[in-house]
Amino acid sequence: MEPKRADEDVIVDLIDVILRDGAVIEADAIISVADIPLVGLKLRAALAGMATMTEYGIFEEWDRVQRQRALDGDSNAEN
Repeated sequence: MEPKRADEDVIVDLIDVILRDGAVIEADAIISVADIPLVGLKLRAALAGMATMTEYGIFEEWDRVQRQRALDGDSNAEN
């Protein structure tokens, strides 16, 4: 008998890997009519957990501001 995994386990593992390691999706599209290019579209999306994003320098400033805002909110609550 071979061990079997539930489908839910595979999805959880996939989400774990994406959040831990990250994924970048790039897509290019050109919309044309009668072989005349009208619109060019270049997309790039990064998906990862915040720890991974900041490790790679993405959202560093946003993360710093949010952490400072949280600290300022805590100090205001104490006063």
